[in-house]
Amino acid sequence: MGQLTPSQFISFVAAAVLLIDPINLITENYNKFKQGETSIDRVQALLNLPPHPEPKHAQPLPQIRGEVEFRQVSFAYQPQQPVLQDLSFQVRAGETVALIGPSGVGKSTLAHLLLRLYQPAAGQILIDGMDLQFVTRQSLYQQIGIVSQHTHLFSGTICQNIAYGHVDFDLAQVQKAAEVANASDFIQQLPQGLHTYLGEQGTTLSGGQRQRIAIARAVFHNPRILILDEATSALDTESEALVQTALENLMCDGQRPTCDHRTVILIAHRLTTVLNADRIFVVEQGHIVESGTHQQLIANGTSRYASLYAQQLV
Repeated sequence: MGQLTPSQFISFVAAAVLLIDPINLITENYNKFKQGETSIDRVQALLNLPPHPEPKHAQPLPQIRGEVEFRQVSFAYQPQQPVLQDLSFQVRAGETVALIGPSGVGKSTLAHLLLRLYQPAAGQILIDGMDLQFVTRQSLYQQIGIVSQHTHLFSGTICQNIAYGHVDFDLAQVQKAAEVANASDFIQQLPQGLHTYLGEQGTTLSGGQRQRIAIARAVFHNPRILILDEATSALDTESEALVQTALENLMCDGQRPTCDHRTVILIAHRLTTVLNADRIFVVEQGHIVESGTHQQLIANGTSRYASLYAQQLV
């Protein structure tokens, strides 16, 4: 009584060993379950937040020409630390302008303000003379598009990613957008072409391929105002060349040299991407310190732009 035979002891030890993996699995899955439960609570809290109310008397933005004006705009993320100070400039409809300058001077902030992700602390931002504070967000987003440095792709097919936000769409239009974005060649080489499934963020694709899908999305959306925010800064030389061709197609719908289809705002660090802009604005410490064409700014050998250009050529 109370003693085990050798065979019973071996059976007991074997059973104990066999229990170790299931116990570890239960513990690991329980921890993951609790983490997922916490994440669901946070997502649910976010989804339950009331939408930011539209301003009183907000009106839908009608079909626009694409004229953009910043009028004495000031903005700060933190009090007493201004990013933009009394900044003013105007972009004509159909014009391509570039915003350049060192990191942290407020170039991307200008794009965020134009998209109404933030409100200026002072001043006005106008499109075709209409103050953006008094237009509905949906009507604004229908006519403005952005291609940023960080590409956002979603779980779904390439086709769904390109036509994102459109329930009913023509597959031929998606194919056309891919061609304009210089993406059709690599898409055709994928197992199911446009119907190839992409995981979250399209991790199976290269950076250049993901960027060209993002450009195809902008082509499909066909915005009147287009913002290109450091769209090639994270790419290697070969990918940058392919994406740059796609961006030129997007900016002008393949209509060069008569390119007046849309207003384009280029935010760039690499000055080679802004050489053909109609005007270049140099931003420093929240102000525009210089403006002109590439040739005009280079001709003034003492300009800030000429100095930046010379540094990048070294």
